Amino acid sequence: MAELRPSGAPGPTAPPAPGPAAPPAFASLFPPGLHAIYGECRRLYPDQPNPLQVTAIVKYWLGGPDPLDYVSMYRNVGSPSANIPEHWHYISFGLSDLYGDSRVHEFTGTDGPSGFGFELTFRLKRETGESAPPTWPAELMQGLARYVFQSENTFCSGDHVSWHSPLDNSESRIQHMLLTEDPQMQPVQTPFGVVTFLQIVGVCTEELHSAQQWNGQGILELLRTVPVAGGPWLITDMRRGETIFEIDPHLQERVDKGIETDGSNLSGVSAKCAWDDLSRPPEDDEDSRSICIGTQPRRLSGKDTEQIRETLRRGLEINSKPVLPPINPQRQNGLTHDRAPSRKDSLDSDSSTAVIPHELIRTRQLESVHLKFNQESGALIPLCLRGRLLHGRHFTYKSITGDMAITFVSTGVEGAFATEEHPYAAHGPWLQILLTEEFVEKMLEDLEDLTSPEEFKLPKEYSWPEKKLKVSILPDVVFDSPLH
Repeated sequence: MAELRPSGAPGPTAPPAPGPAAPPAFASLFPPGLHAIYGECRRLYPDQPNPLQVTAIVKYWLGGPDPLDYVSMYRNVGSPSANIPEHWHYISFGLSDLYGDSRVHEFTGTDGPSGFGFELTFRLKRETGESAPPTWPAELMQGLARYVFQSENTFCSGDHVSWHSPLDNSESRIQHMLLTEDPQMQPVQTPFGVVTFLQIVGVCTEELHSAQQWNGQGILELLRTVPVAGGPWLITDMRRGETIFEIDPHLQERVDKGIETDGSNLSGVSAKCAWDDLSRPPEDDEDSRSICIGTQPRRLSGKDTEQIRETLRRGLEINSKPVLPPINPQRQNGLTHDRAPSRKDSLDSDSSTAVIPHELIRTRQLESVHLKFNQESGALIPLCLRGRLLHGRHFTYKSITGDMAITFVSTGVEGAFATEEHPYAAHGPWLQILLTEEFVEKMLEDLEDLTSPEEFKLPKEYSWPEKKLKVSILPDVVFDSPLH
């Protein structure tokens, strides 16, 4: 639940929003992290000291459902000469450490990130005659914040969010999001660490797919060149009825060239997927290294999870080398900033290494495998093959319904335990599949219909008997079974 009120209005849940010139006595009582972010807001909007604000009635640290304490809403006049229309500017408070007393975030020093290290912003085009900002973006921001708090997985500029629904619950084509640095908000040094500001940018499905197949930053740059699709400040217009490719067909050529030249920066996804070892009979469930759909999947050990995490991190770096870390890697910082020790990566297993001692699991070569994906995950296989493997990279599917993972690797990836001699190899519940360029080209031909989901009927099966590989695209309900 949330309430709307001017941020300067009296209330039990939040004091007035002071500016940089607030009286010292009052500022000392005001939460320092909150005060630092308000200072940046007052720098941008000195004429709006008390903007409208959506605030959680019951704060998250008191058991409420909404992680963001506040979302402030400002009126930005834009710049007509620079094709920047008037719009509403939303700014969140709560992903960073506002209080410094461990009620929400653990304090880890002033040099690192404050809390999760960022706050969210959103710029929504102001409609003619609109006197007050719509409040639905605040709930959208709360939804993203709930994901961050529940998964403890942070966002970065260039990331995409598949939402699969109009952001404002209308009939709009704007149904997904990209994230980028806010063009006006500057990083803030608070007493509890640094806070940056990531702006949500609403995009169409076709634009999301292009970001997946190429990279988010590339699509953001294209959006900046189209005034009605965002312009220089990437302002979301929920009434936009055309994609950037319909507005300017030449932009698709730039994306296609980018994919051909750069490949895809998407190195892995959490997905509904599973794999069967067809090398052994299904009744052989005593072997802890065998994964069968009909049996309880074994959990990833901590070090298995660490390797998959490093695989994804390295692949997300634009200029990363196609190298998988060794099976027993030392902890490496693949992020642009250090996380708080209490934060876990979204790939962390809920189990401990005691479930299957890592040292007791050997890497096993498999003769034949069966891969299973739901339709959304399967639609990414061509991206995996064309955008990643043909560029000498790797791609990982991490199951969200069971503790297992599938990594496709090319012959140019070093450190993989799958080899050309033994292209299918499993380390516990982590399967690696090595595909040669020739086989990738063959698979792309056979999987061409995956790119046309409107003509797709489930279940669908693809098989390459000479390679002893089978791929099935199955309904979601199969993966929602307790067996997974």
